[in-house]
Amino acid sequence: MGKTIIIGACGQIGTELTLELRKLRGSDQVYAADVRAECPAILSNGPYVQMDILNREAVRSFIIDNKIEQVYLLAALLSATAEKNPNFAWQLNMEGLFTILDLAKEGHLKKIFWPSSIAVFGPTTPREMTPQYTIMEPSTVYGISKLAGERWCEYYFNKHNVDVRSIRYPGLISYTSLPGGGTTDYAVDIFYQAKLGKKFVSFLSENTELPMMFMEDAIRATIELMEAPSEKIAIRSSYNLAGCSFTPRQLAEEIKTHIPTFEATYEPDFRQAIADSWPGSIDDSRARQDWGWKEKYGTKELVSIMLENVNVELLEKLH
Repeated sequence: MGKTIIIGACGQIGTELTLELRKLRGSDQVYAADVRAECPAILSNGPYVQMDILNREAVRSFIIDNKIEQVYLLAALLSATAEKNPNFAWQLNMEGLFTILDLAKEGHLKKIFWPSSIAVFGPTTPREMTPQYTIMEPSTVYGISKLAGERWCEYYFNKHNVDVRSIRYPGLISYTSLPGGGTTDYAVDIFYQAKLGKKFVSFLSENTELPMMFMEDAIRATIELMEAPSEKIAIRSSYNLAGCSFTPRQLAEEIKTHIPTFEATYEPDFRQAIADSWPGSIDDSRARQDWGWKEKYGTKELVSIMLENVNVELLEKLH
């Protein structure tokens, strides 16, 4: 297997994906790339390059000169942050994708991973057990860009035989890296507040059910999808993927089984409208059928592991 680069490696998914791929393929074979000038200490066990995905020529030159074969393109502006700067969000989320798809079309890359999201769905989408193929009318710039990206990925596969693969990630929960402006971030912050013995104020209402996934499951799913034989990948837009679904109140109640004094209150802000447009649960039967996906962690397991492992010293960075 040739060299791999993760663009957006310093983000929530990128950090853990980089570390796992280096374990599997050797640290020197997996480049971490991000717009940051300096490599975070956690990624210092392998090569790091400062890279702005919007600098098309610099990205092209690096990938071609270093004979990169696989790209995981994670650089993006997430849902809540994107709503504050929609023009830049569209530019970042779309132009970077075209740069990488074009490299593959020209024969410089063998395989691409590009993440989509449950944000591709919208208020008209069936909320419960949202099917793989359904009404998709996203109401956020993040969702619009992800839906457009799905269509372009499928187009490049059909027209140019580009081996691009994708997952519609649900909300992702991790203790080793910090979230980056998503609507599901409450489900990470809540653990820090619980460990500190503080009352948690949720920016989503208590009964807002959303699909969630423990990061270890998300990383495993990503790598399993990329390593599956091409003939098993029947969907070239993006696969639905599910772990578990819960509401802020249900998550708080599960935390209280470990920390009985924990308190949570609910003060919805602008992110509530975003969450209301998303599914409550996901039908991921195609991923299970096509390439053997199966989650490992439910809500109880997730809560237990998070409370055991979150480092409260990171809280200042979180805010």
